[in-house]
Amino acid sequence: MSNRLNATPNDLSAFWMPFTANRQYKKEPRMFVKAKDMHYTTHDGRQVLDGTAGLWCVNAGHCRPLITEAIREQAGELDYAPAFQLGHPKAFELANRLIDIAPDGMEHVLYTNSGSESVETALKVALAYHKVKGQGSRTRLIGRERGYHGVNFGGISVGGIVSNRKMFGTLLTGVDHMPHTHLPEKNAFTKGVPEHGGDIASELERIVTLHDASTIAAVIVEPVAGSTGVLIPPKGYLQKLREICTKHGILLIFDEVITGYGRLGTPFAAQYFDVKPDMIVTAKGLTNGVIPMGAVFVTAEIHDAFMNGPEHMIEFFHGYTYSGNPIACAAALGTLDTYRDESLLTRGAELASYWGDALHSLRDCPHVIDIRNIGLIGAIELAPIAGEPTKRAFSAFLKAYESGYLIRTTGDIIALSPPLIISKAEIDELIDGIRKVLIANA
Repeated sequence: MSNRLNATPNDLSAFWMPFTANRQYKKEPRMFVKAKDMHYTTHDGRQVLDGTAGLWCVNAGHCRPLITEAIREQAGELDYAPAFQLGHPKAFELANRLIDIAPDGMEHVLYTNSGSESVETALKVALAYHKVKGQGSRTRLIGRERGYHGVNFGGISVGGIVSNRKMFGTLLTGVDHMPHTHLPEKNAFTKGVPEHGGDIASELERIVTLHDASTIAAVIVEPVAGSTGVLIPPKGYLQKLREICTKHGILLIFDEVITGYGRLGTPFAAQYFDVKPDMIVTAKGLTNGVIPMGAVFVTAEIHDAFMNGPEHMIEFFHGYTYSGNPIACAAALGTLDTYRDESLLTRGAELASYWGDALHSLRDCPHVIDIRNIGLIGAIELAPIAGEPTKRAFSAFLKAYESGYLIRTTGDIIALSPPLIISKAEIDELIDGIRKVLIANA
């Protein structure tokens, strides 16, 4: 206890940081102390252009007034209300606002506190849905190689990123994985949706044949796989998955934690690709990253299947202490107001071509082996250093931070997803900055 009391306020040892090289970081800390619109301010007073919307979440830019004021007002009016057998108005108002922008057919919302919780919720809904429909043998879940669905046990079970799985032993049983769609030998340096690889979706038919459709509850995919390095679905791929799932009575879940709320130039990727899933998993941009919150959209068919039995009985035994938290709901409503007032849910479509051209101008930079883009997402894949995977990209991340640009790396891939308020001049500034980093990093 005495050691704790004597620790200085700036002691960095107590916080075990997530997804961080803790020893390296704590030798040379990188601290943000303020943010506004497109920029962070560091502890030493420098401005850093945000090329990643924080962690794919600050879609409307930082410290936006409608969101800030909504939080302030709500905190002084109603700080917390239980969500079990009780409610508060903003939870219902928000659900209706979300359904208004959701793809057709999505009519009900369950609240969570993160993308990881949203995934767990959707998986549980899928299993329970088949049970109440009298098909309790449908317990198998199908994910995809290189998929990222959060860090809880369900999410890493259906996910396919090896480093997120290997330390945790046996995960959920009854899970299988489709192959990923990354075909650099055919699709390298594609602008937008790749031409080749749509037939990979047919692998789902092989898995169905292996296990029998009567055992499979759901397929979960990211429409655009973000955290693994921006893998864009080939033409016809998502449509084929929908066709196979419909044919075999399997639920299709889109994990739109990253692609939701305007990232592709439509409110959701389901609308961009014109594919209707049975559930959509969201978080991140729902509250502009300000307060943890997630939402799972489900169809009326799924919701109504549970609405049976005595009316006083709980229909679905699931939820969280903070489901629909009043302050989180206020933040989400302020975020939706900002998106609406500034047309941010569609602004990505206006900038997509300019963004793609700027990104692909880096093609001839040292060690660049692929560039991918869609909407306001991009990836620059670098050739790894022999025997030292991830080091080249991480070195670029550090140089970019020192130069005033925030990028994100996954493996040896630089991932970019700027706030939707970015201007063309700021796109030029970001890309020029990255060009200098890549040249210096050669």
